[in-house]
Amino acid sequence: MSNRKPVPAAIGRAGLALAIAVSSLSARAQTPAETEAPGGGQPLQTVTVTAERQPGGGLLQPEDVPKAVSTVSAGFIASQAPTENAFQLVSLLPGANVATSDPYGISPNYSLSLRGLGQDEIGVLLEGAPQNDIGYYYAYPSQFADTENVREVSLAPGSIDLESPIINGAGGLLSVFLKNPGEAPGGLVDISYGSYNERRGFVRLDSGQIGETGLRAFVSYSKTDVDNWRGYGHDKKQHVDFKAEDDWGGGNSVSLSVSFNDAVTSGYPLATSAEWSQFGRALNYDRSYVFGDANYWKFYVNTFRNLYFSSPSRFRLGHDLTLDVTSYIQTGYGNSPYGTELTTTGNDFGTELIAQPLDLPGAQGGTADVLGNFTGDQYRAGTVMKLSYTLGDHTLFGGLWYDYADDKDVESFTPVDAQGDPVDLWGYPEHNIRLPDGRIYSALDDHTTTQIEAFFLGDAVSLLDDRLRIEAGFKGVYVSRDGTNGLPGPQYSVSINDFQALPRAAVRYRADAADEVFANVVTNFRSPNEYALYNTYYGGLLSGTGNPFLEDEYSVSEEVGYRYTGDVVLASATFFNYDFANRQITTIVLVNGAQVNETINAGGQTSRGVDAEIGIRPVHGFSPYLSAEYLDARIDNDIASGGDYVRTAGKTAVRSPKVQLAFGVAYDDGGLFGNLVAKYVGAQYATFVNDETLADHGELDGSIGYRLSSLGPARAPEIRLNLINITDEKSLSGIATPTTNAKPAIGTYGTTIPGSAPAYYIGPGFAASLTLSARF
Repeated sequence: MSNRKPVPAAIGRAGLALAIAVSSLSARAQTPAETEAPGGGQPLQTVTVTAERQPGGGLLQPEDVPKAVSTVSAGFIASQAPTENAFQLVSLLPGANVATSDPYGISPNYSLSLRGLGQDEIGVLLEGAPQNDIGYYYAYPSQFADTENVREVSLAPGSIDLESPIINGAGGLLSVFLKNPGEAPGGLVDISYGSYNERRGFVRLDSGQIGETGLRAFVSYSKTDVDNWRGYGHDKKQHVDFKAEDDWGGGNSVSLSVSFNDAVTSGYPLATSAEWSQFGRALNYDRSYVFGDANYWKFYVNTFRNLYFSSPSRFRLGHDLTLDVTSYIQTGYGNSPYGTELTTTGNDFGTELIAQPLDLPGAQGGTADVLGNFTGDQYRAGTVMKLSYTLGDHTLFGGLWYDYADDKDVESFTPVDAQGDPVDLWGYPEHNIRLPDGRIYSALDDHTTTQIEAFFLGDAVSLLDDRLRIEAGFKGVYVSRDGTNGLPGPQYSVSINDFQALPRAAVRYRADAADEVFANVVTNFRSPNEYALYNTYYGGLLSGTGNPFLEDEYSVSEEVGYRYTGDVVLASATFFNYDFANRQITTIVLVNGAQVNETINAGGQTSRGVDAEIGIRPVHGFSPYLSAEYLDARIDNDIASGGDYVRTAGKTAVRSPKVQLAFGVAYDDGGLFGNLVAKYVGAQYATFVNDETLADHGELDGSIGYRLSSLGPARAPEIRLNLINITDEKSLSGIATPTTNAKPAIGTYGTTIPGSAPAYYIGPGFAASLTLSARF
């Protein structure tokens, strides 16, 4: 892999092109103003110039909390391609290392790490409700709300709030907030068309105030269709968002948010370093089917259907007493399939040998191609209650969190017809291949229920006219998992019980209107994921033993930071340090052909570094932004592997680039608008012994648009062109499967430990998307 650094040249070429376009258009662009309708009626148009309120183009907002946090506002979100997901939207923020697989944000193959901490260690909330998979802690940003409905996305890389319903937040917290329903009836319509036959339509209807009730609501629907940017396949997605809110004054409010997502997306194969060198972007699934070909693209079509409810509400119980309640419900079902083959005889089911032959449709010579399913069926519900009481300079608060989840994961098999088309992409039981006695034939059948019970207490003291704020708190979290292994074998029931005590403290001092400093000490933990509890079987024998006694990951992190909030410049710098015990690294392994998450216990780890960002309030319409991170993440000990230990003490942790840089500049004069943004990610190790590296890489994106005069019922129509990976840089975008060692290594006891090649996400190619939108 090349170590060249293409980003600076790319910025020069695309930046010059966009600057010429902006200069030529800005001479003609005028800030839209109200124009009187014929006959002296209502003005045809009122355009609000948002640039004046968007320092750094909407990538940096004033903050006043004693921790590092960055917020992407609606102004920046509105300038991006409407298909972009929440991970893409925060990719320019300090420390956000985002790996992408497609330009439009639809594929489930995305990854986010913060300060070298993986996606499964980052809590994700949508309107206060957890979005992480309860079993594996992954979040899938393509399932979140449509960007037209998002008010802001905030990223706190160091810690989560005490009341946040998260049990995997060592890496920080990503929070998505929806826009409030409009005060007046109206709506928004937009349509997009772009590269790879991208077609998308979106419509939102706002009810406005409903009579004298104070209740208002919006509902939206979007539909997206796009061909795979490489290889073969087609993606389609339907999404519905709904939000209702009632604010009856005095600080009392109730809201309900609902999101429904239905997606069928074709997968992209991961690449090893050798495969990338040999095939590059040509590494794809096969276009045509022949019998015996498990690499046919139709065997790798992912299906997901999810429904989320969240109801954050606030009640004033007295002058100094407030109750906050957030209740949520989630249901979801999906299939991540793969191609494989079965034989009619010689089969096993767990440790049970199957004497009678299987009935396999389409079998030839005793063998049949089938779709291997990896289905997940999940239900989750919970409530967080927080009571706050103001007593003089103190705000005392305490609360409870209860969460119940039911998760069933099955690896079953479905027939395919003579043309290679699966009988059922969703892997539903009624179409599964069955044993002669009627049982579903499966390679994995785990059913887990998880209960979380937590309490938290805290005090925030405001002194010196709120120039000094001191916070201290404690959270106790109890996690219990109970499950059953449906495969015949020595294991049937499993259970694990965890309790962790999580103290914290923070302080913020505001020297004057512009300058403030802060510091905090925070503890976090991560309970082992549920897959680690279960036995696995292969060839009728035990191939992996579940371990209910795995240690929780536990971390202590410290931050010391400075913020400057001036009339023109906003800036911040945060120094951080983490100490980990039982550091858990999630990778992807093949289990009977299926891509399954697996956790590696990497022991102790020490990570430290600095994040910085600076943004300029618009000057003559221009607002620049710059962010940077330096990270030094070291493994503290050797790691067990193959009955020995690989020599990892003192090595750099995986997915931990030393340097990340981001730059953006936005322009908005009320009519003409656009931006140019670039992200550079330094080289990072893909193995724990540091014998294979993902090369440094970068991406340059841009947009340009114009707001037109209103026409009839179309109020302030807008046209926008988004350009993704402008220079079409060909690179690997992230590490999907880190391993202990890529090459054979000699362990501490002298054993030769075989190497295993890491695999990577292939970064997307150039794409352009044109969007037309209008309010009414």
